[in-house]
Amino acid sequence: MASTTAGDVTSSENKQNKLALEKSPYLLQHANNPVQWYPWGNEAIEKAQREDKLIFLSVGYSTCHWCHVMERESFENPEIASIMNRYFVNVKVDREERPDIDKIYMTFIQAISGRGGWPMSVFLTPDLSPVTGGTYFPPTDKYGQPGFPTILTSIAHKWLENKSDVLKSGSRILEVLKRSVTAESLPKEGVVPSIDCGLDCVRQLAGGYDEEFGGFTDAPKFPQPVNFDFLFHAYARDPTTEAGKNALNMCLHTLTKMANGGIHDHIGQGFSRYSVDRKWHVPHFEKMLYDQAQLLRSYVDAFVITKDVFFSNIVDDIVQYVTRDLYHKEGGFFNAEDADSLPTHDSTRKQEGAFYVWTHQEIEDLLGNPIPGKEDLEFSDVFAFHFNVKPEGNVDVSQDPHGELNRQNVLIVYGCLAETAEHFNLSTTDLNKYLEEACKILYQARLKRPRPHLDDKIVTSWNGLMISGLARAGFAMNNKKYVEFAENAAIFVERYLFNANEGLLLRSCYNGEGDTITQTSVPINGFHVDYAFMVKGLLDLYEATFNKHWLEFAEKLQEIQDNLFWDSVAGGYFATTKEDQTAILQLKDDHDGAEPSSNSVACGNLLRLYSYLDRAEFNEKASQLLISFKESLTRVPAALPELVSALLHYHDSMTQIYVVGRKDAADTNVLVNIIREKFIPGRVLLLVDHQDPNNVIFSKSKVMLSMKSLNNRATVYVCHRHVCSLPVTEPHELATLLDAKN
Repeated sequence: MASTTAGDVTSSENKQNKLALEKSPYLLQHANNPVQWYPWGNEAIEKAQREDKLIFLSVGYSTCHWCHVMERESFENPEIASIMNRYFVNVKVDREERPDIDKIYMTFIQAISGRGGWPMSVFLTPDLSPVTGGTYFPPTDKYGQPGFPTILTSIAHKWLENKSDVLKSGSRILEVLKRSVTAESLPKEGVVPSIDCGLDCVRQLAGGYDEEFGGFTDAPKFPQPVNFDFLFHAYARDPTTEAGKNALNMCLHTLTKMANGGIHDHIGQGFSRYSVDRKWHVPHFEKMLYDQAQLLRSYVDAFVITKDVFFSNIVDDIVQYVTRDLYHKEGGFFNAEDADSLPTHDSTRKQEGAFYVWTHQEIEDLLGNPIPGKEDLEFSDVFAFHFNVKPEGNVDVSQDPHGELNRQNVLIVYGCLAETAEHFNLSTTDLNKYLEEACKILYQARLKRPRPHLDDKIVTSWNGLMISGLARAGFAMNNKKYVEFAENAAIFVERYLFNANEGLLLRSCYNGEGDTITQTSVPINGFHVDYAFMVKGLLDLYEATFNKHWLEFAEKLQEIQDNLFWDSVAGGYFATTKEDQTAILQLKDDHDGAEPSSNSVACGNLLRLYSYLDRAEFNEKASQLLISFKESLTRVPAALPELVSALLHYHDSMTQIYVVGRKDAADTNVLVNIIREKFIPGRVLLLVDHQDPNNVIFSKSKVMLSMKSLNNRATVYVCHRHVCSLPVTEPHELATLLDAKN
């Protein structure tokens, strides 16, 4: 949606609300609602206090299907809007802009209902204490449940008639929340949790594992890449044990089922957010950058371990999608594409999945040509068999609550290439060629459909994840183009999302007219997650490029976050600073979910930086962080698999691999190529180039200064627990050494 100027707002004040001056695509989507929306901030809060009204807080994001549903049903309804405007000060928050506000009130919603999600709907007192709320509310009373107008009216009357009771209730709830997040100080003799947390985590994940279709929950089913990252790590520690083999199998089976499933866009590449069923078949079709970034790493790891091109093809698939459809020309990556779109250019109402699904007739019309040499067999027959396309559609009515997928097909592969080839008496080579050609035809046809909305906000943390994924993919697959995309994104972040004068990251920037980069009038400073994810991305980028600037930038961002977010009393990092008075709680990111916890990522970063730079204070901080999360790590480690990985690294120690040689020299590349083929979860890779006079890393690592090449040849030292191997120069010797160290 195009941005609106201040002049436009003035000339049509009766049509647009306060959101028209915002940059967020989500907020702009609601700028023409009859609801008198305000953005989060002092103006709305002061209005609520001045007029003695409750605040209705609605939190969502621009590519959220159920957010669109509630807007269409309630926020665009003049009668419902009239109730909202009369009794409440109505505030909209983009959860991707303000994850701090989202987390505070999502904590409340989950506490009172046992579940959460978006849209999130919360009623607040004028002092911002939550009173009640939920997620999606329907527009009418049905099935014994009150509709949104009934809820609005009931809460408004309670405020008018029993204000003191509502205030007391809000105050009590706020105190309970504050007590629940107030941690005791670290004990002086605190002990880091046992390494046994790793085995417990594997057991807990295995307990929820779906043996048939993979994944770790029943429907709805989410990818949860944090689980793959941990389980691959667990496998690498004990590859010959039953637990290790089981960990690997859970990953490979799930990743295969996902790649074959409807959650994977077989025509346009990339993955949807999640599936509503346990078979990975029918997704909510929004595509999020953070999913692509994390799954990129998962499929890279699967490829490095197995050397199976099936997984490297999915890596190529994801990179093709993000660099084609989510890429700003200067290097940053956009947030997401929507689940909903117009079925045709003449349509007036968007439907979920309209851009992605196919009728059987469309497949016949587009692919109804005979296969060369087999005149009685058409491309459409082969395609329909392989991707489960049915004349009546392949979506169960229970998975289509709004009837928008009636007689439509979501492409899914239940078998495999070999089974389809055998069924039609084709070679797998020919079949693969036919299917690739069919997908290209369908892709071109799909381009003629109305595209889903693109959220062209550029978020620092998610770009950090994508930098990490691209750098790891580029290194593992020796693909310089991938690394170039990662480096361009890092340059973008440093240019547009890092305020060098103040030494602060910004949360986000926006794609303006002519693809220029813009900011909100009052820029939103970065949260801890932005620093943690960017440091991770920069460290991976250093290993893919040996460009010392990225390691230096990572160190700088680590120092900034230590100053801004570290809890000196109880350990760990707060999600926010104390500067924003509108954030009533200072919480910690303490759960690895759709994204890893910023504390989990930060712990791994600290251990890596300690190994790179020999700065003992980073290791001490990692220790304190692990102690601060001891209860969760020992009781429910499966809730924090990324932090369990960091815990294993802490106990096992990182594996430092020093390559002594000239960057990009032939003999250096030969040895680096051996390293890239190995899966070593605790690897820290450094280039020791004694001919680089500006390498500040040398001044911080006495070990690096002592590293010498043998006979003027590129040389590798592998160090573990402060003990280094003898230097090696031969590729086969290095391969043997790395296999022994892993």
